[in-house]
Amino acid sequence: MNEKNFEYLRDQVKYSGFGDGLEAQLRESIKNQPLEFSVEHQTAFGRDEVESTLNFKKSSVTDMYFFNNYQTSVKPDQAAEKVNQTFYIGKDNNITLKEGYNLLSGRAVNKDLTNKEGKIYNAWLQMDFKQTDSAGNFKLKQFHQNYGFDLEKELSRLPVKELQNNQDRGRVIDSLQKGNRHAVTFLETGSEHRRYIEANPQFKTITIFDANMHRLQTKQSKENKQENASRHEQKVSSELATDDAPGGAPEKKTKKSKAMSISQ
Repeated sequence: MNEKNFEYLRDQVKYSGFGDGLEAQLRESIKNQPLEFSVEHQTAFGRDEVESTLNFKKSSVTDMYFFNNYQTSVKPDQAAEKVNQTFYIGKDNNITLKEGYNLLSGRAVNKDLTNKEGKIYNAWLQMDFKQTDSAGNFKLKQFHQNYGFDLEKELSRLPVKELQNNQDRGRVIDSLQKGNRHAVTFLETGSEHRRYIEANPQFKTITIFDANMHRLQTKQSKENKQENASRHEQKVSSELATDDAPGGAPEKKTKKSKAMSISQ
C-alpha cells in the first residue's frame, strides 16, 4: 500500500470536515486495491441528519487513489424529503461538509475562489434550488464583491452585544461567512434578547430569527423592500416615458444578472 497516498487522503478527508473517524475504513479499502471505492459517513448538525458518501478512484497509471467527490443528503428536522448534492474535490474551490450542509439549508457561504486563469477572488455562494445542471446538482449562484453586500456594514446596524468586543465580533463574522446561523444577544429596550442571525447577500441584509427560530420582520428588511420597490417604480416610469415619446420606438433593453452560476 502507498503509505504517503493514504496519509494524504486521510488528511484531505479530515480537513474536508469528516474528522478522523473514517481512517480505518480508508486504510482497509486502499489495502484491497479496488479500482474505486466509497466510504459512508453520518452525522447531525443540531436536529438535522446529514449522510454522506465519499467516493475514491484509483489512478489508471499508478497505485495512487484520489478523493473525487462526496454526495451529501440533508434531512431537515421534521422535513418529509431529503435534499441532495454532489460536491467535487479538486485543487481549488472545495466545499467542506459543514459548508455543504449550510448551502443545502439555503444559507450563503463566503469563499475565496480561483477562476480559470488562476486568479483568486472572493464571493458569496448560495444554492439555486430552482435550477439544476446536467448531473442533477443544484446550481450555485455567486455574489461577488462588486455586488454590493457589505457584511460588516449590515452588522453595524444591529444592536448586537457581541459586536462591542473585537474578539467576539471576529467570531460572529467568521461564523456568518461560513454560512452558519449564529446565536447573538440583542440589546433592546434596556434588556437582552436571544436572537439568531444569518447572512443574506442576495438581498444585501442580515436575516434575524427570535429565540424560537421564527423569522423577524425588521426595520432593516422593510427599508430594503421599500428601496427595491422604489427602484422598480422608477424603472417602470422610465420605460413608460420612452414608450410614450413622440415618434420614438421603445428601446430594447437587456438584463444582466449580478448573480452568476458556477458549474460543479
